[in-house]
Amino acid sequence: MSQRITIDHRSAPALRHPEKAHRPDNPIQRKPSWIRVKAPNHPVYHETRALMRDAGLVTVCEEAACPNIGECWSQRHATMMIMGEICTRACAFCNVTTGLPKHLDEDEPRRVGEAVAKLGLKHVVITSVDRDDLEDGGAMHFARVIHAIRETSPQTTIEILTPDFLRKDGALEVVVAARPDVFNHNIETVPRLYPTIRPGARYYQSVRLLDGVKKLDPSIFTKSGLMLGLGEERMEVAQVMDDFRIADVDFLTLGQYLQPSAKHAAVEKFVTPDEFDGYAAAARSKGFLQVSASPLTRSSYHADSDFAKLQAARNSRLKESL
Repeated sequence: MSQRITIDHRSAPALRHPEKAHRPDNPIQRKPSWIRVKAPNHPVYHETRALMRDAGLVTVCEEAACPNIGECWSQRHATMMIMGEICTRACAFCNVTTGLPKHLDEDEPRRVGEAVAKLGLKHVVITSVDRDDLEDGGAMHFARVIHAIRETSPQTTIEILTPDFLRKDGALEVVVAARPDVFNHNIETVPRLYPTIRPGARYYQSVRLLDGVKKLDPSIFTKSGLMLGLGEERMEVAQVMDDFRIADVDFLTLGQYLQPSAKHAAVEKFVTPDEFDGYAAAARSKGFLQVSASPLTRSSYHADSDFAKLQAARNSRLKESL
């Protein structure tokens, strides 16, 4: 029988999210059968976990309480979260700790590069907390991590999942110049819900960021995603898809929002697999190279195989245009 699990290595949710302590509780609903997962127990899962600990690395798999951690870590797929585990933002959906981050660890790029080599990854995803406290939002640190991976694992393709670099002039140019293979930045939700769900961000800044990547280097794949079940309307999601296509976003991910604690935003709806299929069909009709839409879809879920599909889709489209 499947077990419902909560992955959180800290002792008390109240200490993890002090900025949310004043909020009224939103009862956590029982998950439907299609999004329950088994507790991780594969030996490779524990090997991956030990490697992350030994290298002193943080993973978004743990910090964001990802439901796919058992499956991914059992295949040695881990999404590394750089620049610490403390975020300067306080998004209503996010399980990452909010507060004042520590100084950047200058040795982190080397350790990330070594970990990627030890795991033997063909494709790696690197994300981070928001670092509004840094002059460049952490852009140069992203670039150093990309360069470190290129040195230790030159055949590994690199996908980054970045903050929005709000009011950080020149930051995007620094990251794009490091030439990741995929540049991902998640919109997360529809514009109407930003004031309550993502109050520290600006929807059109995120769209401009994705558009800016393509203007600087059209060869880099761009990717973005939304969580569904926060109260969005179907037509609002369709409008975001259209905004993405204007910005030439290649890859769209859609997944179910899962509430980390009673202090986080409530799940307004559990979107059914059939509804996800409908969203996926609509997205494909709009011209995305790749679409991943299911209740358990997350930004880095199956990222390695999805990258191969992205490349194939681009090559096919290029041939059709000749």
